[in-house]
Amino acid sequence: MITNDEIQTLLHSTETYRIERTISTGNMDKFCEAICAFANDLPDSRKKGYLFIGANDDGSLSGLKVDDALLKKITAIRSDGNILPLPVMTVDKAVFPEGDLLVAEVSPSLLPPVHKPIIVFKTNNI
Repeated sequence: MITNDEIQTLLHSTETYRIERTISTGNMDKFCEAICAFANDLPDSRKKGYLFIGANDDGSLSGLKVDDALLKKITAIRSDGNILPLPVMTVDKAVFPEGDLLVAEVSPSLLPPVHKPIIVFKTNNI
């Protein structure tokens, strides 16, 4: 997992295809999109991508307190079936004086494309 010093460097760099910062804790669609993008690694950089929850666009921390419920919620994205094939990711909490940060580290997939499956419901007309 990434160190706090590496997090600070990434937080204050410009947002790239490998970094997503957000203060939202409930936008699951945004989180899934970012995880899929990191796993697909379209530039073929073979570098990990990072979703930082609790960080403003300028890299400053929002003062978020990461609890077990949030950690479980974001960790569940990996295996809840909403992203296929399953992404390789770790989720951890980083503690700073200004607040906590949830860090989801996503590795490039060996089996792209990684995507949210489309569910189609069929009904029988009676």
